[in-house]
Amino acid sequence: MRPLPFAWRSLSRQPARAVLGLAGITVVGALLFDMLMLSRGLLLSFREILESTGYDVRVTATDALPGLGPPIAEARAAARALGSLPEVADVVPVRFGSVSVRGADGRTASVALLGTETRRRGEWRVLRGSDLVEGTEPPSIVVNRAMAQELGAEPGAVVEVATVLPAQPFRVAGVVEFPFETAGEASATVTLDGFARAVGGVAADEADLLLVASRPGHGAEAAVAAIRAARADLHPFSTEQVLERLRQGEFSYFRQVSFVLSTITSFFAFLLVTTLLTVSVNQRLGEVAALRALGFPRRRIAADLFAESALLVGAGGALAIPLGLALARVLDAILRQMPDVPARLHFFVFEPRALALHAALLAGACLVAAAYPALLTARLPIAATLRRETLS
Repeated sequence: MRPLPFAWRSLSRQPARAVLGLAGITVVGALLFDMLMLSRGLLLSFREILESTGYDVRVTATDALPGLGPPIAEARAAARALGSLPEVADVVPVRFGSVSVRGADGRTASVALLGTETRRRGEWRVLRGSDLVEGTEPPSIVVNRAMAQELGAEPGAVVEVATVLPAQPFRVAGVVEFPFETAGEASATVTLDGFARAVGGVAADEADLLLVASRPGHGAEAAVAAIRAARADLHPFSTEQVLERLRQGEFSYFRQVSFVLSTITSFFAFLLVTTLLTVSVNQRLGEVAALRALGFPRRRIAADLFAESALLVGAGGALAIPLGLALARVLDAILRQMPDVPARLHFFVFEPRALALHAALLAGACLVAAAYPALLTARLPIAATLRRETLS
């Protein structure tokens, strides 16, 4: 009989032990799979959000990440200069701020305000009404669902920015979904001129960053190099560079936690399988000695043990995938309730790399776990074991 069928019969002879061992490996494997998805989940999710805007380069006035440094002066002129580069397809200046907005019914809310030019590359999705337009009076504004619900700011309604005096009216053009909006946070977008009118004390020709879309055929890295050569006073970041800085900074905590927990769960998987196989071998010492006496070589006994380990770990690892995905959805929903987390950001993201690494770690645990029981059977004294089993 080949090793796998023989291992299956060995496991089926003690179904309770096999089921408990399988359940333990499934739970441990699910936790391991979740930690592997967590290790790169934030970066993958953040990359997806960044790429959904249609821009692959961010330009700031300093080396600080976008939104954390001083504004860019004469932003429109800088945007025109960068837009003339052959490596650049499009440039849009962006401003960030926070204002107090009063709805038609008198309710007031704090709103995260974004100032930009009219949409060019689908940075947000229109849900109701129309898109942002320029040159209207009062100026147009697009709002997210949270602001529309809180202030009754449906398309056509007029809201007032109460931060400055006198209050500035804006007409709601549409309700949209922004890529980086936070769940429950009211946010809106206006033009750069509208931003200067809504936020007192700022110039209409300043921007916190420039969003740049590289020209097809050149790529983000070529656009970054061209911008650095043309404007040494500006600091461009490709999407990859932004993600790398986040990986080493803000997101490093989750990566470190994932590494620690992955190591612990891999150790528990190894310990569990080793214990199960060792107990199984100790209960079958007489059987193993009899097989050796019948002419079974040491490598065949070791192959049987490795096959038994492979069946346990393989079945448990396969069951761990759907369990891990279900558990990841629950944990992701809990973590996404933290403040200032974008609604579209996910902590656990499935990728083939995580699945391959999960299989490799479990396979390593399978091999290492079977090594000690195989060593016991290899050193087993046949005659003494059979005599002891007979007398007992």
